[in-house]
Amino acid sequence: MIPSEKLARVTAAMPFWLTYILPPLTWLGAVRGGAWVLLPPLATWYLFSALDAALGLNEQNADPQTGDRDLFWYRLGVMLWAPVQFVALFSLIWYMGHADHLSALEKFGVMFGTGVMTGSVGIVYSHELLHQRNRLERALGDGLLAMVLYSHFRSEHLLVHHVWVGTPRDAVTARYNEGFHRYYPRVLRDCPASAFRAERALLARRGLPWWHRRNPFWKYAALQLAMLGLAGALGGWPGLVFLAVQAGVAIWQLELTNYVEHYALTRRHLGDGKYEHVKPHHSWNSAHTATNWLLINLQRHSDHHHKPDRRFPLLQTYPDATAPQLPYGYPIMTMAAMVPPLWRRIMNPRVRAWRRTWYPDIVDWSDDNRACARRSRTGR
Repeated sequence: MIPSEKLARVTAAMPFWLTYILPPLTWLGAVRGGAWVLLPPLATWYLFSALDAALGLNEQNADPQTGDRDLFWYRLGVMLWAPVQFVALFSLIWYMGHADHLSALEKFGVMFGTGVMTGSVGIVYSHELLHQRNRLERALGDGLLAMVLYSHFRSEHLLVHHVWVGTPRDAVTARYNEGFHRYYPRVLRDCPASAFRAERALLARRGLPWWHRRNPFWKYAALQLAMLGLAGALGGWPGLVFLAVQAGVAIWQLELTNYVEHYALTRRHLGDGKYEHVKPHHSWNSAHTATNWLLINLQRHSDHHHKPDRRFPLLQTYPDATAPQLPYGYPIMTMAAMVPPLWRRIMNPRVRAWRRTWYPDIVDWSDDNRACARRSRTGR
């Protein structure tokens, strides 16, 4: 176990700061054009995956009792990303309006690369920030989501996903044999509505109507309109297109990640609409070293759902006997998810093994496309 005093050193946190190479790489593509626009996806998807192959797994766990004071450098790296991304994104929107040296294809490449940055890092960092109670951190998380026009993710993730993961009520738990290309339009359709219903129900429990100012959807709308207004002011219609394209790329990456994290893993139904508690075996785990640097330990997802309020440096990894393991880090797994036959070949045998291990008494999984397996012969 890594002790608190070792975690407190700046050198221990530095690998997680490697993501700060992405804004300069994105800008380099905008200035140079040509193949340089490929640098952000090459770095995030391929470089970190290559480092995984070289470095292997990191199965060390930090002392989970470590206090925030000893996590200063980790927290600072996450919090600083919001202003850095804001400056990088909107300066690029302005610059692209004057970049006459770039072809239409090169401009699209810059937009795509920016979306890789805001999706691979920005949304992941917003996820970490929105799980904290500190108002500044949550505000920074809201700002990062507004930059990709996906603010409802906060409500959907905290009030729906973490409560109902592995059940039919969680849209982002991918069903067995459900390919990503069917999954993606479903979550784009269902998640905003489920997020709004969750906030409306929360307000109702407090005796307030849905239109009350405490409904965060008003804040979401204001922030997103502000981002759109700023993009339009800096870049006109091309600026709005830039903002929309990078947001689309970022959202696509987020939902690819959601697809991988819980594919076909379901919780036991206990009757009367109740399910067993979320346990480590209800999320796919990955201890790959470099991609966990890139994604600030998001791949230790089994522990994140087991202990949602645990900060990312303290997330624990688990052995095979406790949580199901992905064969590769998220970048490779999300690429495989884009090819459903390949995805099924890799993952379906693992799902079947998971079922035999954790729910050997369930004999009929025919309803699993609705994420609701029938109970065993004993009626449990």
